[in-house]
Amino acid sequence: MTYTLQGRKALVCGSTQGIGHACAVAMARQGAEVTVMARHEEALGRVRGELPADHGQTHGCVVADFADWQQVRARVGEFIETNGPIHILLNNTGGPAAGPLFEADPEALVKAFSQHILCNEVLVQATAPGMRDEGYGRIINIISTSVVMPIKGLGISNVTRGAVANWGRTLASELGPFGITVNNILPGYTKTARLDSLIKGRADRAGSTVPEIEQQMIANVPLGRFATPDDIGSVAAFLASPAASYINGVNLPIDGGRLAAQ
Repeated sequence: MTYTLQGRKALVCGSTQGIGHACAVAMARQGAEVTVMARHEEALGRVRGELPADHGQTHGCVVADFADWQQVRARVGEFIETNGPIHILLNNTGGPAAGPLFEADPEALVKAFSQHILCNEVLVQATAPGMRDEGYGRIINIISTSVVMPIKGLGISNVTRGAVANWGRTLASELGPFGITVNNILPGYTKTARLDSLIKGRADRAGSTVPEIEQQMIANVPLGRFATPDDIGSVAAFLASPAASYINGVNLPIDGGRLAAQ
């Protein structure tokens, strides 16, 4: 079995920070030619320039705002037309704002659905034909453990992430006959800017401190720590590799055992 991604092209969404950035780096280290995608051109240029290229890869970038799924479809379509097929697609979009579901503005639900489901859908429609023709395809969706157990205070996110999970598993059965696998990664508590924001929000509402909330959360994790983005990136790179060719349609928690301990 081989874990190398040499000769493969990856499109990594939301790759300027956090988990998306770690996934882009991990795939580049394994030899993939990585195209990073996000809405901030300057940040994308910086990330592209920092990606490992030990195997002589030439990395690229696509500037698109996931608030506009039509723009995403157009920009990725143009990129593929110019640069050829993508073998690996990593869908990764920032989570909706925190808050209870019953108080959510319907427009916020529409926005979240568009950013997560519609953008993912047009990306698959743009990349899957090339994967089929190349005889190699990996679609990896970064979601959340809320797919298994909803997280209190993240109402819109819980609903949206659950929809993405079933969207991905549906595609796994549809695209599997073409040699394309579709898998969902469910990160647990991962040390990112979003987690920092959520912890601060909990501390403010509880009249507590950030360290106290962190310790309460870590107490529920058997491994006794938060994940790092690299913990997630290494698994994404494995799922993108030939070694994972028979893994398809799974929801894979990377949570230090938290769900198993519930």
